Amino acid sequence: MDQIRRNRRDVAVLLWAAGGLALGLVTWAFDLPTAPSVIWTLGVLPALVALTVEILRSLGRGEVGLDIVAALSMSAALIFGEPLAAAVVAVMYAGGTFLETFAEGRARREMHALLARVPRMATRHHAGGLEDIPLEAITPGDRLLIRQGDMLPVDGTLASDTGFVDASALTGESLPVKLTRGAEALSGSTNAGAAFDLIATHPAADSTYAGIVRLVEQAQASKAPMSRLADRWSLGFLLVTLVIAGTAWALTGDPVRAVAVLVVATPCPLILAVPVALVAGLSRAAHFGVLIKGAGPLETMARVRSLILDKTGTLTEGTPKITAIDSEDGTAPNEILRLAAALDQASKHPVAQALVTAAQARGLSLPVPTEVTESPGDGVEGKVDGRWMRVGGDGFVGASSLPEGDAGAVIVALSVEGQRAGRLVMADPLREGTPEMLRDLRSQGIARIVLATGDRADVARRVTEGLALDALRSGLTPDQKVLTVLSERKNGPVMMVGDGVNDAPALAAADIGVAMGARGAAASAEAADVVLLVDRLDRLATGMEIARAARAIALQSVVAGIGLSVLGMLAAAAGYLNPVQGALLQEVIDVAVILNALRALRIRPRSVQG
Repeated sequence: MDQIRRNRRDVAVLLWAAGGLALGLVTWAFDLPTAPSVIWTLGVLPALVALTVEILRSLGRGEVGLDIVAALSMSAALIFGEPLAAAVVAVMYAGGTFLETFAEGRARREMHALLARVPRMATRHHAGGLEDIPLEAITPGDRLLIRQGDMLPVDGTLASDTGFVDASALTGESLPVKLTRGAEALSGSTNAGAAFDLIATHPAADSTYAGIVRLVEQAQASKAPMSRLADRWSLGFLLVTLVIAGTAWALTGDPVRAVAVLVVATPCPLILAVPVALVAGLSRAAHFGVLIKGAGPLETMARVRSLILDKTGTLTEGTPKITAIDSEDGTAPNEILRLAAALDQASKHPVAQALVTAAQARGLSLPVPTEVTESPGDGVEGKVDGRWMRVGGDGFVGASSLPEGDAGAVIVALSVEGQRAGRLVMADPLREGTPEMLRDLRSQGIARIVLATGDRADVARRVTEGLALDALRSGLTPDQKVLTVLSERKNGPVMMVGDGVNDAPALAAADIGVAMGARGAAASAEAADVVLLVDRLDRLATGMEIARAARAIALQSVVAGIGLSVLGMLAAAAGYLNPVQGALLQEVIDVAVILNALRALRIRPRSVQG
């Protein structure tokens, strides 16, 4: 709501100032004696009041910004009888403030999606039946029913014989995990199999998922605000302005010369050119599927030195893929896949569905299975083409003479009429082009690349073998990922890239958090500063290239604008420009720097074509 009120206020101030300037010019054209001055003064006052309030707030935070120069120029112009100059400055200042608010409007984000994902109700066994209760009514010892697809509302232990949960959003494990009776199950994970019962061990407020929500909120609250590029130039520019204006007044005794200097010095190149360049950069990045939530994140993105990457769903595809098909009785690999996928059509297990998708992608015809029986967590048996088959783990299908698979791989075995026919090896593969993507990021100024994952060390090492990483951190909890981000800050601004709920606190804590938004959790997208709208990690390098180019264009505009303004200030101090002429000169400078800033709309990243 604060952001909405601020947007409305900025629009109102801009419209009032612009309307006052226009109406004053109309009355001046009709040669009305006092009306123009009164109208211009009234048009300036709301902008001046808003500016004064902003200055007081900044000073209270110990910050000195460009607003002081704008306030001095408007105040001095009104005091010394130059209301037209004050009105021009007011319009330019209000316009720049509106642009900046527009650019940063999306950077103020709330955790609505994350909080909305928290279940509000749970189903509890009670007096031989089931009842729906509010989440806060759950107490340790309650027996809850978790249906297929439900997110676990609290931490607990499994009260059924078996259960399958997808904990990828919490732990980084890319494949569903089989749990047996008494096993611990974490809130925030999803039931990926048949319904099961859960005995609550913690109230909702103390659950794993609620803890992650609190971590995100704490990280966002403690994160240092992004400094504006314009404000980093402001103090020096303010000192130069005051020296020139004061010297002109002292040497000539004419306060109007000081007013003319202040009007020319109104920092419109900073107030206008920087937001225009950065907003243009935001628009250009969005064209390539990189949503950057405001000018501040884009500016910081251009200065990143360290990159922390999650594994599952970020460096890897995030879904199991077939990496090998091994025959044990001479059956052709495609036939093994066809038979296994045909039987797995009767199962909703994610691995089974991945096999079906792979078979369909190869154009294999899948007959309808009959007499199917599924053993949750173990496998499926039934008839395909009139033959009895089993698909599942080695314990379900039968022992194999083949060597074990790699770390992190899932083995799906197939038997036909009681005899092992073969097996399919599935794993979460590295995204195609990852080595080249990392090289592109290095070329964008990234000096250090770290992998931070909740997965096991052996799995992380196998998946990332051969990649140019500077460090690998495995088995991390959400709060340990936050600590990893904080420890990397000594090397410069840090960017964190992830897609799961467990990544959200680290994304919020990083100088720049990047979420894989195409398939990632809503929590990570809300906590992040940048969202990749397409499921392509290489667009990260594209976004960084655009951010650096847009920032460079903004700096060019600032340097050129300030240089021209200083020359104009010197001319005004020497008496060659009166306040109104100074205001008009400043507008010419503004147009020039804005046109230059708009070049950011034509940035063509080398990392993509078209």
